[in-house]
Amino acid sequence: MITGDPALVECAGYAGYDFVLLDMEHGPGSFEQLQNLIRAANVAKVMPVVRVPRGSDIFIDRALDVGAGAVLVPQVESAEQAAAAVSAAKFSPVGTRGTCRFTRSACYGADTGENYFTAAQDTMVMIQAEGAKAIENIDAILDVAGIDVIFVGPYDLSASLGIIGQIEHPKICSAIQEIVRKADAKGVKVGCFANDAAMARRWRDLGVRFIGYSCDMNIFFEGAKRDVAAFHAQA
Repeated sequence: MITGDPALVECAGYAGYDFVLLDMEHGPGSFEQLQNLIRAANVAKVMPVVRVPRGSDIFIDRALDVGAGAVLVPQVESAEQAAAAVSAAKFSPVGTRGTCRFTRSACYGADTGENYFTAAQDTMVMIQAEGAKAIENIDAILDVAGIDVIFVGPYDLSASLGIIGQIEHPKICSAIQEIVRKADAKGVKVGCFANDAAMARRWRDLGVRFIGYSCDMNIFFEGAKRDVAAFHAQA
């Protein structure tokens, strides 16, 4: 979801999606807007997953404070970066997340501190292994405790492999299969982006279990384009 419109988030929930990926990396939204997108997801009972901006653990902290159900951390290329992401998402003694029980995620203090801090340790952490360097380091990354999902960014991966934009190229499919094989052995799920339902089914058949599907504006654009074509076909 890149528009920053809570109505589209809410509508996606009513449509039956399992989660909405609220994009703070490529989307134009602010953290002030983000809390309202999460509220919309809560209303429609759909999981709000927040892709944080790259480069700072404070973004993970802030996303969780406003109620993210899970965080997706982009551009992770090493075990050290993966460990830092987990640490930023967990309170002491597991990690280094800042403690405050008056945030939205703690119901502004209505939730008891002990209950909130304990439950928050189960926060789902997803990292994006997006380039050739990440693939080279995948064994070490998978050994990091606390990683729930390795998300493959096929566009970034294609760029790093010199086949930019060819996200169904045999090299990409082979890389994903190898990541699934290794991740399964470590008890970690694999995620991937899909342009359409056919691609999503293909990734699912390869063992991918967390599939990010298209985006809000593209879904609207494709639906509108089909309707316009259908109208003119009857003229």
